[in-house]
Amino acid sequence: MTRPIVMVHGAWGGSYGFRKVRPILSRAGFEVFTPSLTGIGERSHLAHPGIDLRTHVTDVVNAVLYEDLDDIVLLGFSYGGMVATGALDHIGDRVHDLVFLDAFVPVDGDSANSLVGTPTTAAIELGQGSFVPPRPRVLDDPDETAWSDARRSPQPVKTLTDTVALSKPLEAWDFSLTYVKATADPNESVDSAFWRAARAAEASPAWTYHEIATNHLIPFTHPAALATILVDLASS
Repeated sequence: MTRPIVMVHGAWGGSYGFRKVRPILSRAGFEVFTPSLTGIGERSHLAHPGIDLRTHVTDVVNAVLYEDLDDIVLLGFSYGGMVATGALDHIGDRVHDLVFLDAFVPVDGDSANSLVGTPTTAAIELGQGSFVPPRPRVLDDPDETAWSDARRSPQPVKTLTDTVALSKPLEAWDFSLTYVKATADPNESVDSAFWRAARAAEASPAWTYHEIATNHLIPFTHPAALATILVDLASS
């Protein structure tokens, strides 16, 4: 038995971020879906200040509903953890396994900004206020860094300030929970939102926990290791 795999990319990125993982999973016989979130990545031409977290949740929910996917492995990478969580009240009955890949793990009422300790409102500066510039990410290969940086686009600010709606705790849903932590990101604080989520997952009997010794961009740096985790889930 094989389950469809749906992967949700992070802030400032796009579905291209899974370009190294998709072929591995496809060759192994899995259907793979990587919806692009409105206003960033491949859909950056649609950027406007009104895009919010619900817009991105709808992107993912519609991808699942229109493809009529069921019994899926749903992965949220980084900010994608906010989106995947927000999708659960709409498609949670279609999820068999939920995976957070070095990602935010929100509860009802959390926003990305609240989890990182950033104010939800800030002073408006000239030419700014509606979008957040991309955060630099350095890969091991300078050519790959340049390739990635050229594709990173500003993030609509409302996607980071809007709060998640979740009707019950993650552990109360009828799907498995997995957290995958990148343990070797040189720019990450030991008290980051991702580390806090990782430590909570590692300590909980309701979660399965994995570590990969690399920087935050696991789909770029260790696609085979990520694919192995997903294949195990999608085959069980």
